[in-house]
Amino acid sequence: MSDVDFYLLLDRIEIQGANAISSPLTYGFPALTGFLGAIHALERKMPFPVSLSFGGALVASHACRVKRYRTNNYSDYTLNQTRNPIKKDGKTASIIEEGKVDLTVSLVIPVTCDGFDDEDWLNDNTSEFTSWVEQTLYRQRMAGGSVFAVDNVELLKSEELDDLKPQLAPAFILMDARQELIAITKSLQQNNPEATALDALLEVAVLHHIPETDNQGNTEWQTRNVKQGRGWLVPMPVGYQAISALYDAGSLKDCRSADYPSQFVETLYGLGKWVFPYSLDSLRTAFWRMNSNENCSYLIEQTTDKE
Repeated sequence: MSDVDFYLLLDRIEIQGANAISSPLTYGFPALTGFLGAIHALERKMPFPVSLSFGGALVASHACRVKRYRTNNYSDYTLNQTRNPIKKDGKTASIIEEGKVDLTVSLVIPVTCDGFDDEDWLNDNTSEFTSWVEQTLYRQRMAGGSVFAVDNVELLKSEELDDLKPQLAPAFILMDARQELIAITKSLQQNNPEATALDALLEVAVLHHIPETDNQGNTEWQTRNVKQGRGWLVPMPVGYQAISALYDAGSLKDCRSADYPSQFVETLYGLGKWVFPYSLDSLRTAFWRMNSNENCSYLIEQTTDKE
């Protein structure tokens, strides 16, 4: 039996009011943790007498509309805020600044069966399983937003994965751009040996307007960016790094849950790239998974599924 037995396609999930603030430094498309967390919650709710594991997700974006506003083409964007109902005493409730986004995404989830009996059950009860998945999606949050529609839920054999390319298009699949980040960092270090990966990450979001004068003395402004020719690159959060010791369950005051150990963390950043499905040799390289290690980092990495 292969490492991945089936793939679960959640086709064109319409999400309203998802969290647009993906990290302390980035906003727009929700963080990957919002989707992986929803998939993990879906796995834990499974009522069937089988042992199945959902191993990460491929994320394809069809539409993404951040609720933001600017007065003109040259002003900064501001996030639209909601007006909360008045309090019991008639006073105006405080406005908590938050960013929201409406989006349509497709997710492909690797499904691993614990044994051959579980695989046989899934083959015999595919319709019941996919129907439960669709109904459960409507009853839970995803990336902080509400699921309003799901076009289709489909279970596919492992060898049928790349047949999904036509179904995912038109969309853009989020891929890891670690190699591009390394290349940009090295190019910056040629002029500044002290440049770091953080400098490279910030440089991706910067436009340089440079005046150039020709032989006749005419000046034209040229706009340049380090990601030109490298594709659609985007800075993004890729997990968390611990900055404190791991506290036993119930020992940390005012913790959200006293049932689990707690730890203070900071966001880890990386570089992502939006890629059209047909540009990928295989969709097996597009799956994001949460990994932890001895350095207490909780890193979302893109790994290749084994056939």
